Amino acid sequence: MSAVLAELIGTMILILLGDGVVANVVLNQTKGNNGGWIVITAGWAFAVTVGVYCTTAISGAHLNPAVTLGMAAIGKFDWALVPGYIAAQMVGAFLGAVLVYLAYLPHWKVTSDQGGKLAVFCTGPAIRHTPGNLICEIIGTALLVLGVLAILSPVNLLPGSGFDKGFAPALVGVLVWAIGLSLGGPTGYAINPARDLGPRIAHAVLPIPGKGGCDWGYAWIPVVGPVIGGIAGALLYKALWPAVVGGAVN
Repeated sequence: MSAVLAELIGTMILILLGDGVVANVVLNQTKGNNGGWIVITAGWAFAVTVGVYCTTAISGAHLNPAVTLGMAAIGKFDWALVPGYIAAQMVGAFLGAVLVYLAYLPHWKVTSDQGGKLAVFCTGPAIRHTPGNLICEIIGTALLVLGVLAILSPVNLLPGSGFDKGFAPALVGVLVWAIGLSLGGPTGYAINPARDLGPRIAHAVLPIPGKGGCDWGYAWIPVVGPVIGGIAGALLYKALWPAVVGGAVN
């Protein structure tokens, strides 16, 4: 498997399980209907964990254009590989959303809430406030990238010890769970342009019974905000955290 294919498959798994838990909670007559926010945030955390475990050894498991751009901005990822990674993440997110649509095929027709159907695929604000929504996405994504770089640094997970490979994906899932619980209220914490835009496109083209619009007027915020936040978080890490070489702090 190539790194690009791994990014596609890993992002597809992420969206299949992440959008899947939202579908289980918001669509009518599911076993998890009305499960609530804790179920959704836990499901997304586990989705990230599984996606990262499946692909980290092959591609580094970015699964997120904001992570890819942030890593490239501080020299931890080759800029030449960025377009291929982002394209794979977008396609993977689209395909993951299609699989969710198929998995819950009979439930779309019995769900009348158009907003709920859209929420399965992409995020929307609790209160529509453009500056506030954008700032929230910037902060959440900055914390995501900063947290990934800091938590998974060799100081915490010594390379070659086994802990770096065994625990790193689970710790990323814990980080995403924390962000969802604490910062997800205002916008639904996209914190990933592919996670929002790919499924939003899927919502637009799939024959979902009784669906409404795709809220394209808002769609730029969960793309631009995470891009800014991802780069900002990476730059903040590079500026303030000590350089780490071989597990030792310099």
